Amino acid sequence: MPLSVRPTAALTGAVSAGLAAVLVAGCSGSTGSGTAAGGAPDGSAPPRAAAAVTPSPKSAPTGPYVALGDSYTAGLKIGPQVGEPKGCSRSAVNYPSLVAKALGLSGERFHDVSCSGARTGDLTGAQSTDGGSNPPQLDALTPATRLVTVGIGGNDAGFMEVVGQCAKENLVDALKGLVGSDRAAAPCRDSYAAADGGDQVQRKVDAAGERLGQQLKEIKRRSPQARVYVVGYPALLPADPASCVPVLGAAVAGGDLGFLVEKEQQLNAMLKRRAEAAGAVFVDLAAPSAGHDMCAGEGARWVEPPFPAHGLAAIHPNAKGQEGAAEAVLKAVRG
Repeated sequence: MPLSVRPTAALTGAVSAGLAAVLVAGCSGSTGSGTAAGGAPDGSAPPRAAAAVTPSPKSAPTGPYVALGDSYTAGLKIGPQVGEPKGCSRSAVNYPSLVAKALGLSGERFHDVSCSGARTGDLTGAQSTDGGSNPPQLDALTPATRLVTVGIGGNDAGFMEVVGQCAKENLVDALKGLVGSDRAAAPCRDSYAAADGGDQVQRKVDAAGERLGQQLKEIKRRSPQARVYVVGYPALLPADPASCVPVLGAAVAGGDLGFLVEKEQQLNAMLKRRAEAAGAVFVDLAAPSAGHDMCAGEGARWVEPPFPAHGLAAIHPNAKGQEGAAEAVLKAVRG
């Protein structure tokens, strides 16, 4: 639900508290492994540009197709929910399902094993969820597999933890404002800058990249004839933080919205580098989703805000976001 453009100081604090609670406790999906669901997108690219991909053959693969990934792939809370275990929260209209339908792949020629909360380690290890255990995702691969999409890495990089930390830092800053202290321009950026060891977020992103690189090698080993597509994350925030005021009010400082955009850029840049190093195709979702971030209107957004539409997951793609991702993947697959 949109908030007032001119919130009072008390409302600012309340919104910050609500934002912190949603981001820290409400975005993990229904998993029992303690991992946060999904990851985060890059919000800085120009609107509706063609998906940036490495060259691919002209003819589209005919399957079998295996979809791997986390909640941004699975379609957390988007109905109808299908498949087992229930805790993975897979949607029948997530982008893998839409891609498979467009390519005429069904039955044994399409396997969606994505799972909300997944990290790269869950590609080769079983993942515990509130609705049962999801087998290692790479177990779905065979030498006959011809198409693989991989949408993962945000949980490894701890991006949602960064978002939650920024919400908390802004809450503390808002409370200081209530007692007369001047508010910081970017309290979250300042907090990370003051921490020992430099850019902690970049270190986590780099470590996630190392793990993803190893998993991409394993995918190639198990399915040597498959074309592999690494799918990035869609735009979470706009390039202009001012456009978020109607949605977030003054709950998060503009400087910190810019900081989050920078961190999202680091994540997607890592995914692109790892895809190219492994001979895979990187599918950029940031460009086509620009202008459809969580601060866009309800009819335009592809990602839900901290206070989402009824029944949907906060800070996660909605059905329009899955449709946009499918379009970008299909454009890459068809060359």
